[in-house]
Amino acid sequence: MTQRMHQNRGFSIPRLFLSMLMGAAVCTAVPVRAEDDLERRASWAVPDAQQVRSAVDAWLGTLGATEQVKRDADAIWVAAGAPSAGRDVLERIASTAALVDEDARKLWNLVHSESLPAQDTPAALNPSALKFAVLESASLPPVVRNNLRLLYGRWLVQNNFFDEANEQLKELPVGEVADPASLLFYRSVCNHQLLQKNECLSDLRMLMQNEALVPRRFLTVAKLMQADMTGLKPDTLDEVSRMMEDIRRRLEFGRAGKRVRTEEEEVIAKLDKMIEELEKQQQQQRQQASSGGSSSPSSPRQESTPGGVQGPGEVDPKSLGSKSGWGNLPPKERQEALQNISKDLPTHFRDAIEEYFRKLAHEGMKK
Repeated sequence: MTQRMHQNRGFSIPRLFLSMLMGAAVCTAVPVRAEDDLERRASWAVPDAQQVRSAVDAWLGTLGATEQVKRDADAIWVAAGAPSAGRDVLERIASTAALVDEDARKLWNLVHSESLPAQDTPAALNPSALKFAVLESASLPPVVRNNLRLLYGRWLVQNNFFDEANEQLKELPVGEVADPASLLFYRSVCNHQLLQKNECLSDLRMLMQNEALVPRRFLTVAKLMQADMTGLKPDTLDEVSRMMEDIRRRLEFGRAGKRVRTEEEEVIAKLDKMIEELEKQQQQQRQQASSGGSSSPSSPRQESTPGGVQGPGEVDPKSLGSKSGWGNLPPKERQEALQNISKDLPTHFRDAIEEYFRKLAHEGMKK
């Protein structure tokens, strides 16, 4: 276990998140601020590794750990040299907890497995059913419990289980974990995928308060997320496309419950609203074009007679059509309006529109 703990697992970003970032501009180099400026502005810092180890050793002492357990713990904290970052400290806390707690050991094995268990494929795995009592144990000191939750939350984000990750990470205090940068980064990724704009931007701002202590790979992605979420507007095709991608992700995991159905109805409602607004614009354009090309006067012209007596001022009546059809475009022009919605849009936007029409056709067959 000690050897596995020190393996470099690399940097992992959810597949859906990577697809969203494709084509984004590469961030410029991040300047490193002076140390005094960091201390003045940052609201978080990486805790001292030695102090963290002392707290973990004190916890082992309260458990009456055997001499063998203490030697194994020493190997975890000493054999590979001093921790070089908060990530290293996080791994060593979890590895030490796995020595003395069966539940922590199961969590450790899940998080550090190279792939999901064969019987729990992505389409069937339900992390909500994975209960790790150690994550809620009031008897554990925060230095152990909070860092195990961070480790598990990170794994959930990396495997696209954003709802479950949100439950583990959203209330974790930044000052009570060994790796604050990982907490803020993975929590912002989670909020980004769930379209929780305010929460995402808040975590990103806090993360970038202390840029000198954040891995450059985190900073690069964080700046892309910040630019992306800042530009996200409600009731746009951009938002609808992201919602449909989230629906697809949930269905991929075999989840077709109330939340998915609610999101599907919300997507349909937003597309209905966009089409209705476009139809109104088309109707207004037709009316403006019609009145602009007409030779008929817009107001009655007064008739004159040689004696100066004015005429009745009558004009020929103009048909405005049936009132019951007001606001409805003819089929041909309606099709034109619908095509205007998706032309020149990226492929995933057009897919969203096509999905809308498929659902309309399906509902029409049931009537």
